[in-house]
Amino acid sequence: MTDKPVYSRILLKISGEALAGDNGFGIDPQMIKKIASEISDVVKTTNVEMAVVVGGGNIFRGIAGSAKGMDRGTADYMGMLATVINALALQDAIEKLDIETRVQSAIEMRQIAEPYIRRRAIRHLEKGRVVIFAAGTGNPFFSTDTTAALRAAEISADAILMAKNVDGIYDSDPSVNEKAKKHKSLSYIDLLNNSLRVMDFTAVSLCMDNKIPLKVFAVKKEGNIKRVLLGEDIGTSVN
Repeated sequence: MTDKPVYSRILLKISGEALAGDNGFGIDPQMIKKIASEISDVVKTTNVEMAVVVGGGNIFRGIAGSAKGMDRGTADYMGMLATVINALALQDAIEKLDIETRVQSAIEMRQIAEPYIRRRAIRHLEKGRVVIFAAGTGNPFFSTDTTAALRAAEISADAILMAKNVDGIYDSDPSVNEKAKKHKSLSYIDLLNNSLRVMDFTAVSLCMDNKIPLKVFAVKKEGNIKRVLLGEDIGTSVN
């Protein structure tokens, strides 16, 4: 670990499930305050530029709605709207800690968010603002993992930090198999060949094609976001 950040611009991907805390659904006020506090600490104590993509699975998951008979396109749009709710909640929590933020939505809703404009997003980052990308890519059939990979490539992020409920990538589900083995490092080809579903295949391919490193770590442990930024060897690295 170093005293200085190993990245200058990162994209933080927060799963919707992480925002639910131990409740399993909805938004846990304590969890969102904790995440906002860690983001605030990073912004105030380092020069790292931070963008965020937040999932919506704590409210509505499009693919689950589709599996129950709902039209896939409609279900995915509902999932995108769930990410907007999470983005606004996160924005509120961060701004209460005196950090400027901007929510940019891939689906236009001018009353509550800016439209996604790549050059504007980069300018916000350069000014030290936290930019929260909402509503996925604006298209059905694409996950927020793919959104994270796409936005990271568009803003030239040095890495994607994937904050999850588990502390890395395992060879099997650790909640089911107590003997599951955690990987310290993997290649993107390993993810594809072994069908390790930390990201969907479209997101993996985007990251691999654009040579964007990925760090997967547990969001619940205090200070983990900063530890990753300072180069501490936690979670799982994917290159």
